[in-house]
Amino acid sequence: MAELVFFCGTMDCGKSTLALQVHHNHGAAGRAGLVFTRHDRAGEAVLSTRLGLTAPALEVHDGLDFWDTVVAHRTTGERVDYLICDEAQFYAPEQVDQLAALVDEMALDVYAFGITSDFRTRLFPGSQRLTELADRVQVLQVEALCWCGARATHNARTADGVMVVEGAQVVVGDTVAPGAAAEIGYEVLCRRHHMRRMTRAAAHATAGTPDVLPLDLSEVDALDVCPVPPSGERRPG
Repeated sequence: MAELVFFCGTMDCGKSTLALQVHHNHGAAGRAGLVFTRHDRAGEAVLSTRLGLTAPALEVHDGLDFWDTVVAHRTTGERVDYLICDEAQFYAPEQVDQLAALVDEMALDVYAFGITSDFRTRLFPGSQRLTELADRVQVLQVEALCWCGARATHNARTADGVMVVEGAQVVVGDTVAPGAAAEIGYEVLCRRHHMRRMTRAAAHATAGTPDVLPLDLSEVDALDVCPVPPSGERRPG
């Protein structure tokens, strides 16, 4: 049976690379599909990966209707067996509903790829709707790493290298928009360093500064703040 599958993870975990691999595998098996993306760092109507791989794609804008798009392609005799939907976190909830309808009514396989939460740790509307409707939600097994070496779980936004937690939800990184006041970038962090706003640059800047972090969480384990009492003894109270 056709499925709506949502592959999710943080940045740098290989979502776009997997999207191209899935597209290749289905094409090699004789199937035909359409590739969609939105707000790709490489520009409009292209799906790109951090490894340098690219492929042409249909740009998803606010007014795009997935149902009408598939019908238009099939009306011209083009075969459409599946959809590859990259950067799906940027899709509108209504567009995710259209993807679900294509699975249920046209028996198309839909493979969506995206990150779940933004730089403020809030769910993207598209990702939330995909989580609600998907037949399968699959967290990618390629783990992105925080600068400290721990598993990265959060996406951080920087403006001229400084982490920010306010602003528009959607701002394309690695670019300087015309008239923009700062260069926007993104970095993946573990939860601890995201909560502390400690990016790689901030960590390097404070490496030799005393008392920047007066109590590191790793030190808590070394402190006997709550020792286990010997067998048979009871704590007061």
